[in-house]
Amino acid sequence: MNQELLHLHNPGPAALVDVRSPVEFAYGHIPGAINYPLFNDEERVIIGKLYKKEGRDKAVLKGLEIVGPRMHLMVKDFTKMFPEKRLIIHCWRGGMRSNSVSWLLRQAGFEINTLSGGYKHYRSLVREFLASPFNLRILNGPTGSGKTDVLKALKDLGEQVIDLEGLANHKGSSFGAIGQLEQPSIEQFENNLANELLGFNPERVIWVEDESRKIGRVSLGDHFWNQMLSANYIRIAIPQQERVKRLVEDYGKYSQEDLENSILRIGKRLGPQHLKTALEQLSNGMYDKVANTCLVYYDKAYAFGLEKKKTQCLAELNFDHSNAQLIAETIKNSRL
Repeated sequence: MNQELLHLHNPGPAALVDVRSPVEFAYGHIPGAINYPLFNDEERVIIGKLYKKEGRDKAVLKGLEIVGPRMHLMVKDFTKMFPEKRLIIHCWRGGMRSNSVSWLLRQAGFEINTLSGGYKHYRSLVREFLASPFNLRILNGPTGSGKTDVLKALKDLGEQVIDLEGLANHKGSSFGAIGQLEQPSIEQFENNLANELLGFNPERVIWVEDESRKIGRVSLGDHFWNQMLSANYIRIAIPQQERVKRLVEDYGKYSQEDLENSILRIGKRLGPQHLKTALEQLSNGMYDKVANTCLVYYDKAYAFGLEKKKTQCLAELNFDHSNAQLIAETIKNSRL
């Protein structure tokens, strides 16, 4: 199963082409695939409705009516895009769309393979793969500890690292969407996560940051989330003033409107007095004070989460600085 996934994520000299509509591709696709839709979104809806109302034959005729006049353009496009003429083509189920494009391109001299079962089959492979065991190790620490930077430094040192926040385009907190690209669908997040995990040695530790199950709008699947819950962890801690400094550097460059909206989202948890204080500090440009006030809530939440942990803390590492490189070197040299 892993070998089939590996081949799809690394097809070698063959290009992977997804002929589904743009909206289907945007919702979820195989990482690295190139979208060349046989039908656009509107055409796909028309044919789908015709299939349901009048049957397969009428839908096929309509499809031919749409595609027929542009078949020569398709061959020209594919020849220009893929001069090696080696392709793996798929649609949703490995049905008419992929078979039609494959037939056309074979007539033009292309070497074509199709993905049996299509993208639907690929998704079943991803779900099965993400349910398999991984040797996870959790990096834990309060908000502002620079865990993401430490993970990046660990990666630079040769460790296996999954940046869940990077894959989700969200930093996890109420402020996490600020400055980030649009989040992927949960389906695409899983595809991208599988892509990362496929490149790892299953015998070695895989480092991940301690996260909530939901990272913005993206939610971790049951199997992977349960493995995170059962994984041992290490805890890092840096001085409060260093955490505040880091938070100001990360978020102080964004608009007051974005910051205010983020503060309001945790207003009930901050409490009315802390909320009022934080908003006043923000309006006066006192970003370090805002960070300190918001950490009142985040530190309580962190302490509560720490009390609920049932796995082993392998080490508590306290630092008098926030240098991610030095922290990562300490973790690596500790052989945890």
